[in-house]
Amino acid sequence: MRYILKISCLIGLMLTISVVTAQEKKLEKANKDFNDLAYVDAREGYLKVAEDGFLSEELLMRLGDSYYFTADYENAARWYGALADFSETPKAEYMYRYAQALKSTGQYAASDKIMEKFNATDATDKRANLFANERNYLSEIETQSGRFELIPVEFNSKLSDFAPAYYAGSLVFASNRLNGKAKAKRIHEWNDQPFLDIYRLPLAGADNGETKSLNSSINTKYHESTAVFTKDGQTMYFTRNNYTNKKYKEDTDGTNKLKLYRGVIDQDGDWEVTEMPFNNDEYSVAHPALSPDESTLYFASDMPGGKGMSDLYKVAIQGDGFGTPVSLGDKINTEFRETFPFVSKDNKMYFASDGHPGLGGLDVFVTELGTGSTGEVFNLGRPVNSQKDDFTFIVNNDSDTGYFASNRDGGMGDDDIYSFRKVEGVEIISACTQMVSGIVTDKNTKLPIPNAKIVLMDPANQVIAQLLAGVDGSFSFPLDCTKAYCIRGSKLNYGFDEECFTTTADLALALDLALELESLDQPKIGDDLNFVLDLLPIYFDLDKDFIRADAQVELQKVINFMKSYPTVKVDVRSHTDSRDSDSYNMDLSTRRNRNTIDYIAARGGIDRSRLTGRGYGESQLTNHCSNGVMCDEGLHQLNRRSEFIIVE
Repeated sequence: MRYILKISCLIGLMLTISVVTAQEKKLEKANKDFNDLAYVDAREGYLKVAEDGFLSEELLMRLGDSYYFTADYENAARWYGALADFSETPKAEYMYRYAQALKSTGQYAASDKIMEKFNATDATDKRANLFANERNYLSEIETQSGRFELIPVEFNSKLSDFAPAYYAGSLVFASNRLNGKAKAKRIHEWNDQPFLDIYRLPLAGADNGETKSLNSSINTKYHESTAVFTKDGQTMYFTRNNYTNKKYKEDTDGTNKLKLYRGVIDQDGDWEVTEMPFNNDEYSVAHPALSPDESTLYFASDMPGGKGMSDLYKVAIQGDGFGTPVSLGDKINTEFRETFPFVSKDNKMYFASDGHPGLGGLDVFVTELGTGSTGEVFNLGRPVNSQKDDFTFIVNNDSDTGYFASNRDGGMGDDDIYSFRKVEGVEIISACTQMVSGIVTDKNTKLPIPNAKIVLMDPANQVIAQLLAGVDGSFSFPLDCTKAYCIRGSKLNYGFDEECFTTTADLALALDLALELESLDQPKIGDDLNFVLDLLPIYFDLDKDFIRADAQVELQKVINFMKSYPTVKVDVRSHTDSRDSDSYNMDLSTRRNRNTIDYIAARGGIDRSRLTGRGYGESQLTNHCSNGVMCDEGLHQLNRRSEFIIVE
């Protein structure tokens, strides 16, 4: 019998080793595809391993990335969410990508919650500061919305169409359409689609015109896209893979980068193509735009020394030569992607970014180009921008019409081109536009007041806009110049503060508000601060003892109260739900109690002698959800709480 058991165990071990080895081979192949940027192939391999139940933190990260990097934000959110559930401490970068993916599927509240966790995890990350400053981004974007109306076009394909440009009475754009061919000769591994070429379509009756590919001096077997032309039509700048004189080159890591090329019409009407001198095999230079006087070339690059994933630059055109590229600076460039610039006839630069506050994915922004400097950056709002990627925006100032591309739902293919016209009587951006920003604080403690109500009014007290201050007390409103406004701040248990002013041509106005805590009834022994301060419940996650971001906001109210009443002493009482053993829950509540007291003392500077407390485990439930009783998660959460009782 023992012999048979040994044989069975050996066979089971061999089968286990065989299964593990098979999964390792699948992972090895998927990882190679991922590192080669073949995200579609990598995804298929990872999914097979996941379906077999072999989950790991790295597998979930790469599964999320394989969708995120190909702009499938719905599936990216799904797998980043699985990562957040799987790992107690997911890397900050993946929390940020999870928040961005949620935003790109319209889940703004859920995105904000993940960003709060991201902020709490690493407040030194510059993206956390960006989030704190953009908490009111939706109301600000709404003030910029409604400036355009969309016009359908019929020339999109079932694949990707984007990067429109004006050229000699035609619309030029990039596409990987099959153009009558049954099957593409070459497929790009990144997204399992054909390579891009540049096409031309007559603007007169564009919907019915014939789309033609540019000739082989421009289009090669690799990617070509994002072209811009001089007004005389004799010179074009465009983007291509690093493929010069039929030589394909890669960087030291084996990645083929993007480069800028210039084409000039020769005597025979052919394009003579040369590579830009500031290109480099080790980084990408792409997506050109020309200034109105054609003396400056703008472009995007991830060259060393930049601020983020890709930055915008300009370079002087000096005859047949070029100057030294110069960054457009911190007003434009963020730690993320700034790309696809276009400069209009009236010297406004439109560009795509996922670093400035937006609706999800890439959004289109605009700024005034001054002499040597740039103005404030504004989101163009809906309907140009959506939850998905919106980019390659161009405008014809003479007709107030233009085009842009988006991968939003409802299109014909992957990326689609959309036409628009400006709504009559509405400026694309005010000739003088200003932003007022500030922080609302407690007048006595000088601490910020989260979620204070901020109202922007005209001198007749008519409400123009209103919002809630961020977790750091910050607020901001876009304004028109040379107009009078009033801003009023208020909060429950506080008075209000109001400031009136008239805007000037300055593009940055700082205005802070200070609210004074109203006299409350004299605190009495036995009072529960949950009721005195109208606190939202201090909840904890299941089986966790850390202070959640929503709890930090409420604990700040306790801190402010104890500073306003410096002789009051508070007993902190922490509780759990009934799940798990009584002894474990007593230990968990003790840890929660300790962390709550530590937070009030450390973050608020409250003397520990004024704080007492202990954990009560599951001994004081607020409802019927005791051991063995079936309850939903919401009822259990009501028991995972902290209370604050005045004892002296």
